[in-house]
Amino acid sequence: MAGFKISWLSTDIKIQPGFSARFCVFFYSAINVTTGEKKLLIIPAIDLKNGRCVRLRQGRIQDETVFSDVPERMAEKWFEAGAERLHVVDLDGAFKGKPVNSSVIRRIVDSIPIPVQLGGGIRDVETLKAYFDLGVKFVILGTVAFRDPEFVIRACDMFPGQIIIGIDAKKGRVAIEGWTEEIDMGPIDMARRFEDSGACAVVYTDIQRDGMRSGPNLDATASLAKAVKIPVIASGGISDIEDVQSLLPLEKLGVIGMITGRALYDGSLNLAEAVKLCRSSLNTGVF
Repeated sequence: MAGFKISWLSTDIKIQPGFSARFCVFFYSAINVTTGEKKLLIIPAIDLKNGRCVRLRQGRIQDETVFSDVPERMAEKWFEAGAERLHVVDLDGAFKGKPVNSSVIRRIVDSIPIPVQLGGGIRDVETLKAYFDLGVKFVILGTVAFRDPEFVIRACDMFPGQIIIGIDAKKGRVAIEGWTEEIDMGPIDMARRFEDSGACAVVYTDIQRDGMRSGPNLDATASLAKAVKIPVIASGGISDIEDVQSLLPLEKLGVIGMITGRALYDGSLNLAEAVKLCRSSLNTGVF
């Protein structure tokens, strides 16, 4: 990886080749603690299938578009455009219930100096440890959060501040196993299971809007954020800068970020513009 620049307090700091991405993740974390900066994160998504960067529509495995055969290049692109966190999903892992794209994930983590949150096929402590050893900063637990909530609570104790609950819903019902199985539980009830677990966030995805560029589900996201104390990251349907704007008022309810994928890849949303909007809203206090 070539040298690159990061910004701190409006100053560009050049990082020379040879500095590890893990050191820079630590540096970013130190900046956040030092400044106390609070703003909504715009989190680009990289979904992995057969080692490639793809996007699905509504989670349908047969409805995929390949955007890159070299996912780490996409990670570098989003970092250079201003991303401060990356959302990575091992789609093969989600469907098979075990890690599949670990080598690609390692390359992604090593290629960028920002935190990576990872989900897909994580069902046991060994997998958690392996991913954290790779340099992943946050791990998302979805299916196992329903199947074995006690495991999630133990994971939160073992890795404080690094476990995110993944809640994917379709028509108000939670879906698991790579979105192939719907259960008789709503997102709020699911999230309330982990109110006192120590989970650092909930990623809430509206499956029907995912990859469809139909706009985020503002009502459902707001209802979840109001119902639980855990911070919420919104996902699904973000298509343009207006959708980003529409989510900004939810920050006061406990929404801390938004994940977007297809809109970035097809060009309908400019990441640098979206990051700038969130920063300007922070500076002006306008939400």
